[in-house]
Amino acid sequence: MLKLQQKAVKKGFVFNLMVVGESGLGKSTLVNSLFLTNLYMDRCMPDVSEKIARTVSITKSTLDIVEEGVNLRLTVIDTPGFGDSLNNHESWKAAVHYVDQEMEKYRRNEIGLNRKNITDNRVHCCLYFISPHGHGLKPIDVNFMKALDQKVNIVPVLAKADSLTPKETCNMKAKILTEIDKFKIRIFQVPECDPDNGDLFKQQTLELKRSIPLAVIGSNTVVERNGRRVRARVYPWGIVEAENPSHSDFVHLRNMLVRTHMQDLIHTTHYVLYENYRINCLCRNPFSV
Repeated sequence: MLKLQQKAVKKGFVFNLMVVGESGLGKSTLVNSLFLTNLYMDRCMPDVSEKIARTVSITKSTLDIVEEGVNLRLTVIDTPGFGDSLNNHESWKAAVHYVDQEMEKYRRNEIGLNRKNITDNRVHCCLYFISPHGHGLKPIDVNFMKALDQKVNIVPVLAKADSLTPKETCNMKAKILTEIDKFKIRIFQVPECDPDNGDLFKQQTLELKRSIPLAVIGSNTVVERNGRRVRARVYPWGIVEAENPSHSDFVHLRNMLVRTHMQDLIHTTHYVLYENYRINCLCRNPFSV
């Protein structure tokens, strides 16, 4: 197992991240903050009249980054238009279609002649952004997560956490978890640590588990703060630092995605979610190719 991990690290990783949520929840800013890039430089925000008739689309952006000496090819799959229409009853369909489509492409390539050189475009993780301005999950949130919870690793995030007080954040997290349990929504379960994992990793994992759903803020603004340059949001009453654990769960999210649990997300996608998809295909048509 160790040799396989070392080989994977040397080769680098392919990681496909889907981001979903209503407009105005800071998805683009958070993604740019997480990966220190600007994937959405040319994006124009739709006005009200455009939103009314808008349909959900799928856009992809790919970049190569290096994290602690490891090469990572990251593809971010965005869903502009999600939640923007007057009728959001089936907003989830475009995302479901995309996830199924990439699963099917992988399955067909796997049984083909060039199976050793398959490009993995399956979605390894979906960050689902939940609005802080409400009383828990909206119907659109429940419908989306229920539609995809057996197809992709869903990581719920509480968006724009700086708009809530610490007590409000705590209450909102508890409400979201209660409703996730009530509606039997499957979200990504952080694996238990191995006995031989270091103390730091064990502590990070424990804090990550306690933080879900992750309350996050992002910022493209860098400011001076006590002699340090930090990404922050500046308000008349003070500064909120994106990477300050006492201000948000941004660091937990970034560590999970690119340091501590990327392999777990990829592993679960292949050996659980994809395997279920493959078996279902065989059950529907035992002679399908």
